[in-house]
Amino acid sequence: MAEFDFERECRTPNSECYTVLDGEDRNIGRIDIHFAEAVIHATLSVDESLTNDEIQELIDRIDEDLLDSVGIVRQEVIIHVHQGRDLGVYSTRDFDGNGGGYQFMS
Repeated sequence: MAEFDFERECRTPNSECYTVLDGEDRNIGRIDIHFAEAVIHATLSVDESLTNDEIQELIDRIDEDLLDSVGIVRQEVIIHVHQGRDLGVYSTRDFDGNGGGYQFMS
């Protein structure tokens, strides 16, 4: 059985974002969760190394640890899963003082 941990990146009144870590604290994905009345919508992006069984285990952990913890009555959960290679993060934050446009962060 795979081991997963979640590190919250941000939270709003209707959404949360988490980095997904494996048992060795390696970043293996990200989950964006949006709470809309009785339906929870989520987008799960995972590393290309995860197997289908590991993805199913991860979805089960997300359901137990993240979705049930918010205390809303839900009628449906929809999770879109994307698998592939992480290219990095782009931001408009001006790290080098040059200004303008999106810059690659990591």
